[in-house]
Amino acid sequence: MFSQEDLTALGITFQLAAVTTVVLLLIGTPLAWWLARTRWRFKFLVEAVVAMPLMLPPTVLGFYLLVALGSQGPIGRLMEWLGGSPPAFTFTGLVIGSVIYSMPFVVQPLQSAFAAVGSRPLEVASTLRASPWDRFFSVAVPLAGPGFLTAAVLGFAHTIGEFGVVLMIGGNIPGETQVVSIAIYDHVESMEYANAHWLSAALILLSFVLLATVYAINKRFRMVQP
Repeated sequence: MFSQEDLTALGITFQLAAVTTVVLLLIGTPLAWWLARTRWRFKFLVEAVVAMPLMLPPTVLGFYLLVALGSQGPIGRLMEWLGGSPPAFTFTGLVIGSVIYSMPFVVQPLQSAFAAVGSRPLEVASTLRASPWDRFFSVAVPLAGPGFLTAAVLGFAHTIGEFGVVLMIGGNIPGETQVVSIAIYDHVESMEYANAHWLSAALILLSFVLLATVYAINKRFRMVQP
């Protein structure tokens, strides 16, 4: 069924997806809130930058991230100057690449959810002397709950399915940077189709369960709304 290397790749993949999702929610929430509320005339430029991973081939994004994170790149040199090591070909590098590559899958659902909240509930809370932080956490976040769920699931699932970016940045180091998608590719290259089938079927089942859960919860949320 699953070899020890396959189980290790699964563990790395889930760990990467979990860390990436948490980081994306921390970064993406204030960014999505700003994009949904700002009237800055050039906000479309920020939206275009956020959405670029949807258009770029993963190998292009992965190549430039590898250049930036490598020992000769600006981030790699900065890390060496600070006494660390370049993030390329490390788990940290995988997280950085995954955060950038999955950014639109988190920011866009959150932006849409915050935009759907509208100004009226926030204005009512303001008349009750709620501070901006209170209005955000007590009004906006609960009303945008389905958006948070969708963003988290899409970010998690998209990170699990990454291939080109993680291969370029992390290489294919078993036990360190080898994720499930790369392990499947290795099995196919070695004509180990049975192993590839097991891993592929596991990802298909996981993706279906995650998406079905999101749709079911969102449907229930819409039904209970007045």
